[in-house]
Order: sequence, then structure tokens, then C-alpha cells
Amino acid sequence: MKLSTRDANAYFAKPDAGKTGLLIYGADGMRVALKRQQMLAALLGKGAEEEMRLGRMSGADIRKDPAMLLDAVKAVGFFPGPRAVFVEEVNDTAAPAMLAALADWQPGDAQIVVTAGALKPTSKIRKAFEAHPQAYAAAIYDNPPSRDEIEGALRDAGLGDVPSDAMAALGDLAQAIDPGDFRQTIEKLALYKMGDAAPVSLADITACAPTSTEADIDDILMVVAEARTQEIGPVMQKLVAQGATPVGLCIGAMRHFRALHRAASDTSGRPAIFGPNRDRMLAQSRKWGAAKLENAITLLTDTDLQLRSAGQNAPGMALVERAFIRLSMLGGR
Repeated sequence: MKLSTRDANAYFAKPDAGKTGLLIYGADGMRVALKRQQMLAALLGKGAEEEMRLGRMSGADIRKDPAMLLDAVKAVGFFPGPRAVFVEEVNDTAAPAMLAALADWQPGDAQIVVTAGALKPTSKIRKAFEAHPQAYAAAIYDNPPSRDEIEGALRDAGLGDVPSDAMAALGDLAQAIDPGDFRQTIEKLALYKMGDAAPVSLADITACAPTSTEADIDDILMVVAEARTQEIGPVMQKLVAQGATPVGLCIGAMRHFRALHRAASDTSGRPAIFGPNRDRMLAQSRKWGAAKLENAITLLTDTDLQLRSAGQNAPGMALVERAFIRLSMLGGR
């Protein structure tokens, strides 16, 4: 059966050892791998590989030898505890072996945990897991970690005292960097705070965060937010040459202007903006003001919808550059 994003996150944290299997699939291999690691650790506990309660193979392996998967699922372990067989990089060429293993699975067999890239709804493997009464299928989307996921990662790392401003900074950081880099940052932060009972601070996060996150995109965002309209064209040409995409630029701009809007709307006196450009962004938020920033977010939302529309014929980069020019002129008023 299908798992929604919310249900999937709950299941990854507390899987059912009596189920037949789980398919985790998505376009971002790092996000899929992190969820698989979380699920297997929760299912099997410590020492699973040393106790031979976890078998590993690839989709190519079971395509060449279809009996390999079923043999591993049926194998009797020497140590007590739940068992699993992990199959990575699966596609429909391995469907015969996978469908046979699902059909022959019995209680007491090893659970079948499968990872794959983006799978179409017509995929035989995806359909098999979704239709199986004792198996699950979970799609992993290219979304940044939710607040619940960030809080869970902090708990797992032993970081329990995280004030609201530090949590907001971690939320911004989670949107700006890859999930693997964010996980490493949390691990580094836990080591950094070892033996330190003080709450996690913005200075702690700054010390542990990657030194550079999307610096090239930051360049164009600084130009736009500071109303340096004449510099937009040259910087855009550089980004195009480096392989930047229209949707990526639009998402980056939306994130930037939402952060400015939060700061402009803040009444606590401690706006939650994080990163190497914090002082410049605070100055930008004061200059723009909440009302103009709301107009900027509306403009970017409209541009994003145009970029994603199947009927739009204008080149994507031209749409983004035009939006950036309009934003820059709005900020300069």
C-alpha cells in the first residue's frame, strides 16, 4: 500500500518487523538513502551486519540471478532478531525476481527493503508494493526536511536544547543545502556541543555550517535585493554558463525573499536570518519593508507557475531575468 509523506516519516522511525517489505523511491538518491538508513537502523537495531541479519544486493545482481533474492529472504539466521534483505538501485528489469519474492514471502522470512530512483505509476515493482497487503511503497520528494524531521535529527544527535532562533536558522540552512550536508552539519554540531550544557546558539550553527552554500545564486540574489539592476544581465550570463536552471533560480529567490519577509515582520527584535550574508539581508529587509516584500513574493510565485506551466513558450531564463529586473526596480523605489 502507499504511504503518504507524513505516514512514511512515522514508519521510517518505527517500522513493523512483521511486514513483508518496503519500497523507497525518488529522484534524489541521497534523500532515498537517508530514509533507508533510518528505517533499517530502527528495524534491525545495532549489530545487524555483524550478526548477518542484513543481506545486501543490487538490482543488477537479482536480474542476473533471480533466485538470489528469494534464497536470501528464506535463509535462516544464526542470531536472534529481525532480519532484512536490502536491494538497491532497482528498476523494472528486476521485476520477475522481486515479484516472485513478494509472492512467496511468509511470516518469519527476512523483510524485503528496496530502493529505486523515480518510478512511474506503471512500474511493475511500484505497483506490486502498492497492491501488496503486507508491503509499503513510499515516494521521497525533493523537499527540504520538515520541522518535525529537523527536530527528530536533533534528538537523535542528543541536541535537546535548541531555542527558537537557532531552530529557525537550522530550518533556513536545511533549505539551502543538500540533505546529506545537513545531516553532517547536525552531526558536527553535536560534536561541537559535546560537554557544553548551554543551548545551541546562532554562533554554534555558524561555526558548524558549510562555508559555502549556493554562492553563485547568492550573487544574483544580492544584486536583485540591493536594486543593482544594471548588474543583473552579466551575472545571469555567468550563471547560465555554469549550468544554473530557471526553476532553481526561482526557488532560490523565493527562499531569499521569504526570509527577508520574516525578518521584516519580526517583532521580537531578533530576526531569524542565518548565513554568511546575514547582515546584508537584515539591511535588505529593513529597506524593502513587509509590504513590498509581499509584492515580491507574489511576483516570484507567478513566475514559478509560468515556468512550470506546460503551455508557456517563453524561454525560462528570460522569464526569470525579467522577474529579477522587475524585483530590482521595485526594491529601488
